[in-house]
Amino acid sequence: MFKHCIFVFLFATIDANSSFSNSMTQQTPNKSSGKWLQISGSAVLLVSFFLAWVIWDGSKVSGYSMPSGDFFKISKTKFGLANPFPQLNFVFLIFWLIPAFALLIIFLAGGNRKTGLLPFITGALSLSLATVYILFTKTLIDLGVGKSIFGMLQIPLYLHIIAVIVLIFSASSYPSLLKKTGWVLAGPVFAFAGFMFAQKYLENPFDDTANVKADYTISADELIKEFISNDTATNKKYREKVLVVNGKASGVDVRNDSTSNVKFADSTGYFINFPLEKDQFDKIRNTKPGDPVSLKGVCSGSIFSEILGTTSISFKRATLNKN
Repeated sequence: MFKHCIFVFLFATIDANSSFSNSMTQQTPNKSSGKWLQISGSAVLLVSFFLAWVIWDGSKVSGYSMPSGDFFKISKTKFGLANPFPQLNFVFLIFWLIPAFALLIIFLAGGNRKTGLLPFITGALSLSLATVYILFTKTLIDLGVGKSIFGMLQIPLYLHIIAVIVLIFSASSYPSLLKKTGWVLAGPVFAFAGFMFAQKYLENPFDDTANVKADYTISADELIKEFISNDTATNKKYREKVLVVNGKASGVDVRNDSTSNVKFADSTGYFINFPLEKDQFDKIRNTKPGDPVSLKGVCSGSIFSEILGTTSISFKRATLNKN
């Protein structure tokens, strides 16, 4: 049913945009179709904003969770990932403009009034918010939460993105396809740049980790046993500390994009996850499960998955340890 609605929605958008090139005698039908696309696009955008966009390890996170403050509450409570800039929490309130502007567009379009830049501003805000959700979900995947980003993204997020595209390309303020495309790209580009800046701000270069003295040196088995014994105390002891972890790799994942991942696991359902970046590819590419490995990284703490019944101990800024 959802797929059918999506195809109908996209077909309507294409049909409306092609009508802009018709003769002057068809101006009234064009305006009418554009009006109803504006209303329907805004309605879908409005409703989907309050539905679940992602599911992180059993927790549903809706579009409004960012301006309401629930986004980082969930990420901090479940995964230890707090807002890196808590002093800027007020900035996220701007996303309440998405449902507010959607309602205003419905009111104006329904009364045959001009919507001006409202569809474009609403669209840019919506796509920037959607981009943050997608990038953050990808970060959780890298930390071992879930196996597929598409398995965590939910249908309302896709519908929201489609509604934004309908809203922007059916607006008459800018007849130029190039300008409309620019508005579509503006939000994601801005969000991506901000997300990358936050990551670089929080993380030192990977080469630095290799040169930093470790706070602790421990075997993988011993580290897992500590977390099993007292998860709360062990998280407090090791989180944000530099650890050298030695052991036999239980899993080595070398990917096509030159990133790699090394895991240490036992039979208890606990495992240690070391995501390595591209600069470590040549050093790890020939490593196989069962090989002894010494890794260094900053401990992010443990994450329990209710769905999988496993606990991952994650690391960041990971590198092969210099012997």
